[in-house]
Amino acid sequence: MAKDLGIAVLCSLVRPEEKMIFDAFRARDVDFQRIDDREVILDLHQMSLPYRIVLERCINHSRALHTLKYYNDREVRTINSYDTANICGDKLLTSLALSKAGIPIPRNLVAYTPESALLAIEQLGYPVVLKPAVGSWGRLLAKINDRDAAEAILEHKKTLGSYHHSTYYIQEFIDSGNQDIRAFVVGGELIGAIYRKADHWITNTARGGKASKVELNTDLKNICEAAARAVLGDIVAIDVFETPQGYLVNEVNYTMEFRNSIAVTGVDIPGKIVDYVIECAG
Repeated sequence: MAKDLGIAVLCSLVRPEEKMIFDAFRARDVDFQRIDDREVILDLHQMSLPYRIVLERCINHSRALHTLKYYNDREVRTINSYDTANICGDKLLTSLALSKAGIPIPRNLVAYTPESALLAIEQLGYPVVLKPAVGSWGRLLAKINDRDAAEAILEHKKTLGSYHHSTYYIQEFIDSGNQDIRAFVVGGELIGAIYRKADHWITNTARGGKASKVELNTDLKNICEAAARAVLGDIVAIDVFETPQGYLVNEVNYTMEFRNSIAVTGVDIPGKIVDYVIECAG
């Protein structure tokens, strides 16, 4: 009979990552409950829950954020926590946390109107990258090469008018040769990393970036583990630029994808995740 440690996995669709995590629990003869966020009903008067620890694997940031807050308020340990999801789900909050911790990051400016955003862009100098504060998989990123493009994009965002377009998060463009590093931190330890190389400046493997192994070194280990601590992350993926001046942390992801990184790194990433969850539940 499988061991019951009070573990649950909060997820939406079962992607390859979740399937591998489920298989890793079964391989260790540890029972778990799957919580499908599409079926969740949160009873705000219920203060006791039947879980000791919940591994969060939602696709939808809003569902993850609210459900983690609900669990954490009821003394359920979650991996990651509401605080980590809140920080990592917002690029501005992530940059603030990293900056406060003294971790090297690209130059970023934030503005709230098209007029101040244009001034900020010209202050940084072309090209720049305009990002939505909340978003993933490289969606809605815009590389702006000149003033004409800046004025057009800012006008479009003003016209769209939604909350997500009301904050202008502007980052210097790091010319990294269409390559960056995705590093995986579990339980505070850097366990592996890949290069993501693409024909486009957006390098996400979900958008066609190709993965190759990164040989870990002390500098990469130090900056990635410090970034994880800065966002209070248990299990996070760190996106890093490699520059002549050293590493720069670009973003931190709290529900990391890793299907394309296991064979490349040779690291059993789902096994590492599950071992950490079991350790926390023990």
